[in-house]
Amino acid sequence: MRTQVIYVDVRTPEEFAERHYPGAKNVPLAVLDRRMHELEPKHRPLVVYCRSGVRSAHATSMLRRAGFTDVTDAGALDALLSSSAHP
Repeated sequence: MRTQVIYVDVRTPEEFAERHYPGAKNVPLAVLDRRMHELEPKHRPLVVYCRSGVRSAHATSMLRRAGFTDVTDAGALDALLSSSAHP
């Protein structure tokens, strides 16, 4: 059975409330180190995004260093929403 992808929005709760990827989980970069356990198991596929791509790149690096093995940096929310991967 395939593990479901989790879309991780690392923007602030205020940014998330304005607009986000459908079904995404908001884990702000500022608290990611304390909330990584919410994204386990570590082999679960994660797609990380933010507003411009800066925070998502940092979050992706943090997650990989913590042992998460299937992390994709999707960059900016606008790019993710306009991509063909959008459901």
